[in-house]
Amino acid sequence: MSQTIGQTKLAYSRVWHHVDVGTDPRPLGRIATRIAVILMGKHKPIWDPSTDCGDYVVAVGCNDLHTTGKKRFKKKYYTHTTRPGSLKEITMDRLMAKWGGAEVLRRAVSGMLPKNRLRSKRLARLKTFEGPSHPYKENIVRISDGRPNISQMDEVKKAFAEVRVSK
Repeated sequence: MSQTIGQTKLAYSRVWHHVDVGTDPRPLGRIATRIAVILMGKHKPIWDPSTDCGDYVVAVGCNDLHTTGKKRFKKKYYTHTTRPGSLKEITMDRLMAKWGGAEVLRRAVSGMLPKNRLRSKRLARLKTFEGPSHPYKENIVRISDGRPNISQMDEVKKAFAEVRVSK
């Protein structure tokens, strides 16, 4: 009998999720929280803090990022090179003008991920785009609300049918 019940390659397979930030009514923090959970893999039953079992996330429409209150003009991002007098600050509005809404979303998600050795690998699976087009259309399996449509795919139906026949 196997000691690793449920921890198979199929359980650790990565799924591509699609999030349309421009049409999503939720504010930046709510979207970033959901993306962080998907990147960590906490939505999976096999989740373990020390393993990297998260999925890919493609976020489109980041130029239409929605924030509440006056955060867009008052929130500041700080950078420091550890040299005296090198503290720099930039507001969210100027950051969006300079680097786009994708960088704002990336920084929000980065702050919500655990600060450990897996953080950079998880953040690399977040693909952000300003407009609605992206090169990952063929990889997308789940749409923004998290409902799976993988069960309707012919390959999955065929694989399940083969398993049922073999038993």
